[in-house]
Amino acid sequence: MQAAEADIPQNQIASLPMGRSDAQVPANTPESSDPSLGGGALAVGAFALALGAGFLGIFSSGSATPLLLTVLGLLAALGLFFLLGLAAGHIRLSQRISTTEILDRAADRLDTGILVTSADGTPVYANRRLYEIGNLRDRPTSGVLERLVGSGAAGQALLFRLNRAAARLDSLSEDIEIAGTLNTGLARTLRVSVRPFDMPGTERDIQYGRQALWTVTDVTLDRRRERQARDTLVATLGYYDQAPAGLLIVGEDGLVRCVNATLATWLGYDTKVSGLKLGDLVAPDGVELLMGLFARSEAAPFTVEIDFNREDRRILPARLVCRVNPDSQGRVLSLVVTVTESGAGSQSPRDAQSIEERFTRFFQSAPFGIATVGIDGTIGSPNGAFARMILDGTGGLGKVALDVLGRDSDAETKAAIEAGLKHVISGRGNLAPVEVTVGADKKHVRRVYMNPLIASGTSGEAAILYMIDATEHKALEAKFAQSSKMEAVGKLAGGVAHDFNNMLTAIIGFSDMLLAMHRPTDLAYKDLRNIKSSAERAAGLVGKLLAFSRQQTLLRETLQLGEVLTDLAPLLKQSLGETIDLRMTTGRDLWAVKADKIQLERAIINLAVNGRDAMPGGGTLSIRTRNVNEREVQKLDHLGMTVGEYVLVEVEDTGTGMSAEVLAQIFEPFFTTKGVGKGTGLGLATVYGIIKQTGGFIFPDSTVGKGTAFRVYLPRHHADAEDQAQTEKAAAASVQKSLRPADLTGTGRVLLVEDEDVVRSFAVRALKSRGYEVLEAASGVEALEVLAGCDWAVDIVVSDVVMPEMDGPTLLKELRARNPRIKIIFVSGYPNEAFKQQLDENEEFAFLPKPFSLPQLAAKVKEELGR
Repeated sequence: MQAAEADIPQNQIASLPMGRSDAQVPANTPESSDPSLGGGALAVGAFALALGAGFLGIFSSGSATPLLLTVLGLLAALGLFFLLGLAAGHIRLSQRISTTEILDRAADRLDTGILVTSADGTPVYANRRLYEIGNLRDRPTSGVLERLVGSGAAGQALLFRLNRAAARLDSLSEDIEIAGTLNTGLARTLRVSVRPFDMPGTERDIQYGRQALWTVTDVTLDRRRERQARDTLVATLGYYDQAPAGLLIVGEDGLVRCVNATLATWLGYDTKVSGLKLGDLVAPDGVELLMGLFARSEAAPFTVEIDFNREDRRILPARLVCRVNPDSQGRVLSLVVTVTESGAGSQSPRDAQSIEERFTRFFQSAPFGIATVGIDGTIGSPNGAFARMILDGTGGLGKVALDVLGRDSDAETKAAIEAGLKHVISGRGNLAPVEVTVGADKKHVRRVYMNPLIASGTSGEAAILYMIDATEHKALEAKFAQSSKMEAVGKLAGGVAHDFNNMLTAIIGFSDMLLAMHRPTDLAYKDLRNIKSSAERAAGLVGKLLAFSRQQTLLRETLQLGEVLTDLAPLLKQSLGETIDLRMTTGRDLWAVKADKIQLERAIINLAVNGRDAMPGGGTLSIRTRNVNEREVQKLDHLGMTVGEYVLVEVEDTGTGMSAEVLAQIFEPFFTTKGVGKGTGLGLATVYGIIKQTGGFIFPDSTVGKGTAFRVYLPRHHADAEDQAQTEKAAAASVQKSLRPADLTGTGRVLLVEDEDVVRSFAVRALKSRGYEVLEAASGVEALEVLAGCDWAVDIVVSDVVMPEMDGPTLLKELRARNPRIKIIFVSGYPNEAFKQQLDENEEFAFLPKPFSLPQLAAKVKEELGR
């Protein structure tokens, strides 16, 4: 056994020998079959042979008893079996090897040097490879790492960082380059790592504390391979940099990752291009096209021709071969683009002829105008569309482009055309289009795009013009601008009207209270009546403002326009007078419409009166109705009108007519052509608001000296069960209104919620004068406090809608949560549709629009309490 131990390499540091009796190797390990370790096998074999010979002697003597012969036979069989097992290796008689010795041998054969140190840095264990890496033949018991990394500043700094990490029980790995040895003379790179290492529960751990495991690996070859790969990459990039084609790499964020020197030179940039976006190099349409390739899942090349922007703003036409660069998950990381100058390569004469024929066919059949401009600024090669658009049969061929395009334009437009032509003829692009007018009446608008071409020679084509018809587009822009202006004015008018309604409510209300305190024979009675009358007229103007702003309350119902006009005819005749010949023509089988009858009648009367005023010496006013189907609507030249089925109401007069300038402003509030004091300027504005709020369209058409026609298109309505229910409900309400008693006094407790002090003061006094007990609050929050103070004992709530802190709809929700059966009347200068969306669809409430009078308020409260 001692001889066996002497053969095991002594890898342990002498100061701290590791025990080798900690573990035993099982008997069937390969090392236990070593012949040098099993010296007793021959002696056992000899003994078995001698024993077998003795058996043969006894058998041959014939003196053995049968029993003895049986026993001896069994023993002989066992001996023979033992010998066979020993020979086959199933039975071994050698000594066992410890686990420590096996681990030592395995550690010695690793490519990594291993060192274990105690908590104070004392070496505990080192394998053979550690000494081989450092060429330490003397195998020192201390200072191993210092010998490995050297005594230089870099080595000492590395050891300091690693020892600090070991003391903190952290892991750290660093590389260091050390000088070559005397044998090789080559520098080497070592990777030194440290990590915590302990053996919990062992006597060694208790004795030496936590240990550190150091590993040292020679990574010289790896570093050499990395340098070679880097050098190869640099050389390859150099080849790409000087390639005869441009190379461009773009990231998914649109930033340029790489541009080779060839492309940078073509574009006039420094060879070290950095910090550019794709939009700096390519026109916007090209950017959109290239960035769209990031959505492509396949990596197949994609060829496209686009224009690059040189640094001097000239255009460089180029052919691009694009390929996406996806990662392992298929996500596109970048776009690799190979760039060649457009037109590079050769074509056969037949191919060139075919391309020219195709281009000529496309050029002449294009639906937009195309023309080239030479270096001298004259037009060449215009197509048919260009000739039609400039209203010149020759297309301006051979004429100066500035004269052709600016023939009917103002000085400012001509200057823009001249600057644009100079810009593109010099080879620069990215110009905004220029809009020009053509024709003597200047009604036709053309939008001209100018792009540079690569000129060949002194008389080559330098630029190309594209012309599209923008007449309808400009009309749509004007229509949209007018609609936006009307919308803004409407919102302003609606806000002003709401504020006026509050003031008028107080004026009318207090006038009623004062009138009730005076007899008709009193001197002040007439003054009070004048005050109330003026306030009511002001309320009428406010109502027109609300109508224009489409913020009035509409009571829509299903109507037959023929019946509406028949009922309205007597009033129209009376309003027009005897000098106006009224002619009404009603179409057959008119479709139903859904509108507020009173407001629709008001709109028709306003249009009729407007026509009357345009015929001071008399004339004919025609009102016609008919159905208009979808196909006919599609043929109409009415911008902004939705295709559908409509009922047309046309009001036409034979008056003085209006100019185009007047026609563009007739629906604006307070615009009037009448003299001072002869009109408010709200008549047609009111009509406009009523028709728009109903969902229809109104279009004027006028010729000076011949008359004006207003065409109102109301959308067709298909009646259903809901319409029938609304009709019955309206009829019942009408009957109930007709049966309403003249006595407006009543009893009950009313909570009045109004943030305007003057309106609240009037309403409280008005209801108290009619016998009601009134509680008041200035906001929804205060109303809840008042209700809590009276234990929610109120019969009805009268509330404003728009209030600070808590508005009317929110207050109603709070009231319903505590008392689902409570009654409420909303009062507001805004229409009820404005806040219906804030409430549940089936929520029931009454509504009283502002301004209201004392009798109207008292009647509404009594009506709701009587339900």
